Amino acid sequence: MPGREHEELATDLGAAVGLLMRRLRAESPGDGITPTQRAVCARLDLEGPATTAALARAELVRPQSMRMTLAALEERGVVARSPHPTDGRQVVFALTEEGRRVLAGLRRAKQDWLGVALAEHTTPEERRVLAEAAALLKRLTEN
Repeated sequence: MPGREHEELATDLGAAVGLLMRRLRAESPGDGITPTQRAVCARLDLEGPATTAALARAELVRPQSMRMTLAALEERGVVARSPHPTDGRQVVFALTEEGRRVLAGLRRAKQDWLGVALAEHTTPEERRVLAEAAALLKRLTEN
């Protein structure tokens, strides 16, 4: 069981990460893409084509909800369906070139905002500390 110091740090860190994530989302152009749709696009970009069921499990939503998300993305031309390579009863969804373009724009906007914020509001020493913290956060999430 973690001690009080660990609990306070966990609370503060969770709050700070949450604020950063909300700010990054706010700084990226929406292009009419919801946060859920963004998450699905990012997952397809990272992991490759997937079925509706696999995406629903990964995003912790019901398959019916994922079908609606995928339908909206497909209508926009951001994802495309194709036959499953080994199971003819299923289809897989993959990002289209338009989807990659939209996702790259969202990521670029976030990185641009954060880069400017770091340059304008932190010292070199603070950026060194943040670089160390980023490495620690990455290590924590890999456990």
